Amino acid sequence: MAANRVNGNTKPRVKMTALTNEERETLISFDETPNDAVIFTYNKTWQNHLENRLGFKPVMDNKYGGKEYHIPKKRVRMPVAPRKLSEQQKQKLRDRLKKTQPHQKSLNFV
Repeated sequence: MAANRVNGNTKPRVKMTALTNEERETLISFDETPNDAVIFTYNKTWQNHLENRLGFKPVMDNKYGGKEYHIPKKRVRMPVAPRKLSEQQKQKLRDRLKKTQPHQKSLNFV
């Protein structure tokens, strides 16, 4: 291992290695006591959204690409089940859209 000399001190030089996809994770955690949720992520899309769209600043940067953010818990939503429509409900939606968008010839809902 090579060493750097800084102000007379010898410090080992640490080589930064690339992280695997499994190591680049996004964690959202909170407990019942504090009012803040903690989001730690390596994902650049999440980081850009939290910083540029929502205005949050990272409270920690681990220098490997991971950042930690503290946000109010009320901003974290519970997951919702996907909406399941019967054929009758799908047909009602098709008919309603045909009335509002008469210029389109066919609409198919899956």
